[in-house]
This record gives sequence, C-alpha cells and structure tokens, in this order.
Amino acid sequence: MTDNIYGITTLWAQGDFVIKSIAILLLIMSIASWYVIVSCAWRLMKLRRYAHAAADFWHAQSFGEGLHILAGNRHHNPFRNLAEEGKAAVDHHASNRSDLHGQLSLADWLTGCLRGAIDESAERMHSGLPILASVGSTAPFVGLFGTVWGIYHALAGIGAAGQASIGEVAGPVGEALIMTALGLAVAIPAVLGYNALIRGNKTLLGRLNRFAHQLHAYFITGAPLMRNSNTPAANPVTLLAGGR
Repeated sequence: MTDNIYGITTLWAQGDFVIKSIAILLLIMSIASWYVIVSCAWRLMKLRRYAHAAADFWHAQSFGEGLHILAGNRHHNPFRNLAEEGKAAVDHHASNRSDLHGQLSLADWLTGCLRGAIDESAERMHSGLPILASVGSTAPFVGLFGTVWGIYHALAGIGAAGQASIGEVAGPVGEALIMTALGLAVAIPAVLGYNALIRGNKTLLGRLNRFAHQLHAYFITGAPLMRNSNTPAANPVTLLAGGR
C-alpha cells in the first residue's frame, strides 16, 4: 500500500505564504468559535438553574428571603439583579421626589428601571455571539479564497511545465480544494452553535420578562401578580412591550 501524497500535510509543505496565512486564520477562527460555544453553553446552563430558582422566589415569606433563594450575585444572576434593581428603583423614587423623575409615577419609573435591567442582562447574554455570526458567514469565503489561490498557482505551475498527466493536474487542484472543506468545517459548528445559543437565550429572556412583570406588580401593589385585570398592576404591562 502506498502512502497518500496528497493532503493537508502536503498542502502545507508546498503552500506559499498566502495559503499558510489562510490556514492559520481558519485555525484561529475555529478556536475562537469553539471557545465562545463552550463558554456560552456553560453560562446558559447556569442561567437555566437561576431561572428554576426564580420560580421559588414567590414562595418566600419576605423579599429578603426571596433574594436569598436567588443564588449567586447580581452580576451573574439576572433574576437577582432584576429584583435588586426593582427594589432600588422604588426606594430611590420614594426618597428623591424633588428630582425630575419624582414627577413620574412610580409605575412609569419602575417600568423604565426594570426595562433597563433586562436590556443590560440581554447584552451580557448575547456577548460572544457576534463572533460566531462573523465566523459562520466569513469562514466559507476565506476557504474559497484559499482554493482559488491554490488552483491558480497549481495551474500556473502546470502551464509553465508544459504537458502534464491527469495525476499531475488532479493532485494540486485537489489539495487546493481542501481549503474550501476547511472553511466549511469551521463555519458549520459556528452557525449551529449560534442558532442553538440564540434559541436558549430567547427562552431565558422570556422567563426574565415574566419575572419582571411579576416584580412590577409586587412593587406597585405589594402582592404578586393577580389575574384580576382591574388591579392597578395590570395596567403597566408596557414593561414587556419591548421584550426581545
């Protein structure tokens, strides 16, 4: 059995500066995308545990006990951050009525503060995803450029040598096509990971919005959200109108 003289090793050994630079670039893009996928997936798993704990928040006997149920700190747990931001907004509105925001109703002020907290949490949850989107959209074209460049130099070398057999033509062209395959191998996991993380973040943002709605009702009425639409808490549902 003879060894295969065509492949990535041969492509790297015979490739010029451009081919090697493209191969290194694809390797860096692959490492970056997998790092984002793993780190974001791990973060998503922790956020799901926080979401389950948020369901027990309303079974607490006091707000302080509810905060204790929401494990973690506000920088890592968006549900705890939302609860603390809501409490701080209510206290600030009550103690600073002489400020401009004192002219706003508590419902409007609380709505804006909770909406801002949700937006900040959404930004943190989506951090890293632009890298996956960029890799998924550009990696195939980077690999295609390497293929075009390799085929051009392969055909130029064959033309300079004069007549060539099919084996002499197929080898360099086949090696150049490897760059397209590498580009697809980098892009496909990035695209799949991006879509999966977007779906996971969307589900968590839905839970975060519902939790914010309940917090809004609690701080306005002093009780969790009721089904009676005539209560004052049912009016400011505009809190979630801009939900993602």
